[in-house]
Amino acid sequence: MIDAIKGFGRNLAGGIKKFWEDESGMGTVEVILIIVVLIGLVIVFKQQISGIVEDVFKTIREDTRKITN
Repeated sequence: MIDAIKGFGRNLAGGIKKFWEDESGMGTVEVILIIVVLIGLVIVFKQQISGIVEDVFKTIREDTRKITN
């Protein structure tokens, strides 16, 4: 009985070690974390980003009018 418990403990420890060292899904997790961080930054700086984009398009429209007129 004690040998069975020790064997179970060794198998469990080996399984946990294999799980801890397994890096097969790391690429997916990293991509998801990067996307989450980018979405968070967009939410935090939404107004500033909108202002910059509006200024850029305003400049483009003004320059286009100068060229076409």
